[in-house]
Amino acid sequence: MNSSRKLRIAFIYDAAYPWHIGGAEAIHHNEASELAKAHEVHFFSMRWPGMPARLKKGGITYHSVFRASHASLYRRGRRSISEALLFSAGLFELFKYRFDVVITNQFPVLHLPVVKLYCKLRGSRLVLHVDEVWDKAYWHSYLGKLPGNTAYALNSWLIRGADHYVSNSSTTASLLAKAGIPETKVSTFSPVINLREMSRFKHNGQVGNTVLFAGRLIKEKRLDLWLSVIKRINEISRMGVRGLIVGDGPEADRINDMVYAMGLADCVSMRGFYETRDQLYSCIRGAAAVLNMSEREGLSVLTLESLSLGTPVFLPTKTPIPKEIADMCNRGSVESISEGVSRLIAVGNKSEYIHRRKNLRQFLVSGTLRFYSGVFSKLGVTKDR
Repeated sequence: MNSSRKLRIAFIYDAAYPWHIGGAEAIHHNEASELAKAHEVHFFSMRWPGMPARLKKGGITYHSVFRASHASLYRRGRRSISEALLFSAGLFELFKYRFDVVITNQFPVLHLPVVKLYCKLRGSRLVLHVDEVWDKAYWHSYLGKLPGNTAYALNSWLIRGADHYVSNSSTTASLLAKAGIPETKVSTFSPVINLREMSRFKHNGQVGNTVLFAGRLIKEKRLDLWLSVIKRINEISRMGVRGLIVGDGPEADRINDMVYAMGLADCVSMRGFYETRDQLYSCIRGAAAVLNMSEREGLSVLTLESLSLGTPVFLPTKTPIPKEIADMCNRGSVESISEGVSRLIAVGNKSEYIHRRKNLRQFLVSGTLRFYSGVFSKLGVTKDR
């Protein structure tokens, strides 16, 4: 059989798009959809509301294990251990099938022993997606010192042993190297930008007065700082700037309380996730700017989507967003960001606030098949074994 033979590929991630919306979910959906054009693709996840136990959609066969709710993914602001254990147990369904390649995300971590066992017994190649590499200090802040030590050691051990690693950015690739993963086993790719989808969203030439955030409402997103910027903008300008928070998560009630406590109820609105990506893109395209104050981001899909749609992004001076993305944005303090957004709305030219646009090329969905062909070739699965 020639080097372009059709492979059987399993994607494994507990949250599946569009039933559960998030950055990693969107990336895995993009990858699976593109790979399904040339290969047989199966996707294993938890069973989210509205998701059948099994279906074929867009060329992908979905297998869902155990029911989950959007609230069950997090407990007390952290990823749920019980959900991760249920997902891990459900993955024994993998053993009913034989796959050439298994592609899985590092999270929720506890599923990795089952996935590794499957690959060892079935002779499958394991490709591990790594979105973030946490050091011991971050695990301490996330779980506390003793459980943080345990989680750090477990995670450091479990992410080893994959046949290949796909990092979402240069920052993550560098951290993987520091963690002892050979550079020859790491490739960097994040298929976020679908030009065909985004080309439908034309701009009317006018800059609105809305500053946007969209994403999961967790404490690491620093919506307290986000609200401080909105408050400051309206203190220094008379343009009636509005803030819009799109999303849901464990911090939703606390953020809503902060909106009222800061006297922003008249200019800040909150709503849940949009049902379709088109609705989100229309919202981003019509916004004056996107503001991302997050203290933990392996990539930031929202930032890339916004820049691709022609909407500038503002970040704090100290940001975890990788350099190749941050260089396209505007960085500063709460005060300077507030002044920058005010000037943007007053001048009415969003393009002046987007820099180094050529950096967007490395995030195109259209490069997925080419990228994975190279990975599969390295792994020796493009020819009969």
